[in-house]
Amino acid sequence: MKDDQSSHAYWSATLALLGKILVIWFLASFGAGILFADFLNNFSLGGYPLGFWFAQQGSIYIFIALIFYYKKKMNELDVRFDVHED
Repeated sequence: MKDDQSSHAYWSATLALLGKILVIWFLASFGAGILFADFLNNFSLGGYPLGFWFAQQGSIYIFIALIFYYKKKMNELDVRFDVHED
């Protein structure tokens, strides 16, 4: 990155990505595991109520998927703003 405007755009894009990921993270862990658990427990997955499943296992799968999504998107941002490693 060569100028201040490019640097600002890069960090704005990075923070926007992090904000989206944190919202998904919150909805998967706190939302599905606690806030919406009563509604989700009307459905089952693998013989367990869905709210319980999200609290115990589902949120972990989502977190792992978010890690890979973050890696992919950050690599794309790095290339777009020419701050990638060679």
